[in-house]
Amino acid sequence: MNATLGAVENALFGPPPRHLGRSGVVLQRLARYIWAITRDLAIGDLNLRAVGLVFTSLLSTVPLCAFSFSVLKGLGFQHSLAPILAEFFRPLGDNSGELTRRIIIFVDHMEGGVVGSVGLAFLLWTAVSVVQKVEDACNHIWQVARPRSLGKRIGEYVGVLIIGPIVVATALGLTASIGTSSWIAHLTATPSLSWLKGMAGHMAPVVAGTLGFGFLYAFIPNTRVSRRAAFWAAFASSTVWVAASYGFTVVVAYSTQMVAVYAGFSIVLVALMWLWLNWLILLTGALLAFYLQHPEYLRSGQRDVVATARLREQLALATMLGITRSLQVGERLTVASLAQTLDVPSLALQPIVEALDVAGLLEITTRERLLLGRDPSTIHLDAIVLAIRDAGFGRAILLTEAQTPDVVRAATQRIDEAIGHALRQTTLAELAAADSAADA
Repeated sequence: MNATLGAVENALFGPPPRHLGRSGVVLQRLARYIWAITRDLAIGDLNLRAVGLVFTSLLSTVPLCAFSFSVLKGLGFQHSLAPILAEFFRPLGDNSGELTRRIIIFVDHMEGGVVGSVGLAFLLWTAVSVVQKVEDACNHIWQVARPRSLGKRIGEYVGVLIIGPIVVATALGLTASIGTSSWIAHLTATPSLSWLKGMAGHMAPVVAGTLGFGFLYAFIPNTRVSRRAAFWAAFASSTVWVAASYGFTVVVAYSTQMVAVYAGFSIVLVALMWLWLNWLILLTGALLAFYLQHPEYLRSGQRDVVATARLREQLALATMLGITRSLQVGERLTVASLAQTLDVPSLALQPIVEALDVAGLLEITTRERLLLGRDPSTIHLDAIVLAIRDAGFGRAILLTEAQTPDVVRAATQRIDEAIGHALRQTTLAELAAADSAADA
């Protein structure tokens, strides 16, 4: 089985045969994306994260609705929440109206005096935790090891919770106004153009979904996401979501045995399945956006990326050199931008940056900017290499001693002395000057 999968992978990611035309090359590229996404879904990590988001959603659905309801009420759009929920739960069939009604009743009864300050704090925390878990999942997909700082995360999360309902209410208002406008009614009254009304009804969810998914894909990951990758991934996710909603509606309509077996619990089971499918579509779209922007990772996928010991030392020297050069020209350097420059995943570079930070060779500001820990003329290259050699990576326990033979210890000592002799005479400032001279 593994040999067959390996042969298929070699055929997909190898050089295209000469007899393939332009259409064949396009089909091969499309097959690469399908293969990569299917492979990552089969691994199961995205599925586990989607299940975790379902659990968080159960805790935060009512707080999110209450927070949105309070924002919309302040703007005079308090009646816009029910249509949004009804549209989201529409694939559940006859149960959608009952589920929407119950959530609205819960939201209406959520008053500060009834819940209490501690209860409101807990509900707000569960609402923010949804956005946090989505960011963690997107950072994992984009291979970003370091999330936003705590202050930045809280500010942006609250901003999303406030701006989100306003954007949705505005979109619903524009959609309603366009649907009831006189010129649209006059245009669709023409027999030859009557099909436009039906087409607009089918395309409206795709357009709205593309805008929503695109905003999440571009904003949530703690890295720069190109607009092109976010748009096409959002369009694909929105199209799949619309198709899945119609398919789910058909499945629920014909699942009479489920209702007979689970009785009143069937609505809960169906709602859980629909939530899981929604989160899985969102995360799969984020994965597609990552591959569209970084097609070089199609073959390696979401598997763990571990740098060799030699490459870690090279990356450490390149990191310190990059920080020095950025300070000289006044540029802002972050782990994400440095990883893009060095063409390595952030997950492989982040442990190296953290080891240099622990050694006092660099500093990470609250805005995630990388700065030198001290003057570059006082940092010798052997200190950088030894900081990486003596550092622990990952969450494993660092083991520094073992009962090795004396001859092995002596050989290791000679290696350390050779590194010190070769690098101790050169400082980071001298390395940066040599690099500048080479560029000139």
